[in-house]
Amino acid sequence: MKNRFLLALIFLVVAVLISQSTAANIRSGDFDFYKLYNDPEAHISLKGRRTTSDRMAAHGYPAEHHHIVTEDGYIVGVFRIPYSHKLQNQNEYRPIVLIQHGLTSCSDAWVLNGPDDGLPYLLADAGYDVWLGNARGNTYSRNHTSLSTEHPYFWRFSWHEIGHYDIAAMIDYALKTNGQGQKAIHYVGHSQGTTVFFTLMSTRPEYNEKIKTAHMYAPIAIMTNLENAFVRAVAPYLGQRNAYSLLFSCQEFIPNNDFLLALLFNFCEPDQMLRPSCEKVMENIYAKDRKNKTALPEGLATHPGGCSTNQMIHYLQEQQSGHFRQYDHGTAKNLEIYGSETPPDYPVEEITSKVYLWYGLNDNLAAVEDVLALADRLPNREVRLIEDPLWDHIDFAMNMEARKYLNDPVIEIMQEFENDNN
Repeated sequence: MKNRFLLALIFLVVAVLISQSTAANIRSGDFDFYKLYNDPEAHISLKGRRTTSDRMAAHGYPAEHHHIVTEDGYIVGVFRIPYSHKLQNQNEYRPIVLIQHGLTSCSDAWVLNGPDDGLPYLLADAGYDVWLGNARGNTYSRNHTSLSTEHPYFWRFSWHEIGHYDIAAMIDYALKTNGQGQKAIHYVGHSQGTTVFFTLMSTRPEYNEKIKTAHMYAPIAIMTNLENAFVRAVAPYLGQRNAYSLLFSCQEFIPNNDFLLALLFNFCEPDQMLRPSCEKVMENIYAKDRKNKTALPEGLATHPGGCSTNQMIHYLQEQQSGHFRQYDHGTAKNLEIYGSETPPDYPVEEITSKVYLWYGLNDNLAAVEDVLALADRLPNREVRLIEDPLWDHIDFAMNMEARKYLNDPVIEIMQEFENDNN
């Protein structure tokens, strides 16, 4: 009897609240019975994710978000710090720098280390016009002039197209938008950001004239000697033209889920209630590491950034073949596209721009032997070994001393170029 009375009381209170809400909405003229009684959405309040421009603006930097249409119809999102709020140099000459992320990443990765260590901030404060690229298919580049992301043809690309079309479009757009009549830019890429540079400069060698200096963090091209256990385990299956690779191809890797991404953001961003739990998780993963413990949780909040499965397949093909070459579509289609049964190698000997190869001894994706083999084929390169013997693939983005080992030396090289050519 007591339970029935309690239920009746709850029902009465709810009925009164609904009737009051109904009356108020009827008076205001915007009453919607469907939304009131049959709302399909969960009532969970989550803060929206911050974009790269939001993160830069939070530190006081002027931030812009641009959308660039490529020759084949993809619309890529690019962020920009046009000048430094500290220097107030908006009316002065500002050399252009384009910075490109790695596989499954996005422009957020470059700004997570904060204004004291992050490369974009340091470049802006050194007087540069800084552009942060995003490859097609990632968080900020999920648009096309005619294709939906739901269509499998949207995902029918590898890092070849990212280099050949996306990076070319970014370079041209930055040069035009800067408005100072500049003819060339500086370039920085990490991991896949290096692969797409090698792709563009070897397949469209005229773009070498648009490069002042290029800095390859953990350069990936030849992959014969890489030691990553996961890559070596799956490469024999997905790095060959077979049923496995065909089933895996032409689709989004880890489909974008706005709710999950918002949940991770609210779990790991600073000033969020659950941030300590996120920090604990990352501490357990990187307990004995040298990564930036402040940036790591924000890395989880913003990654993975999204990509096509073909990008991964293309890398696995490289590992299996021992060649740095174009995508293997199978014998019949290779004959149609390339005029040969196997894909052609990228003619990296055509890369005449000045390239700096920055590599570490503890990198299980960019093996020392492979970096040096690539260097032997590049006509205008300098090889720079990171002095820290434990330096690994993620250290290029997240190491506590990235400024000391990488960012400051890279900016110094750019400055020397500018001083010598002005």
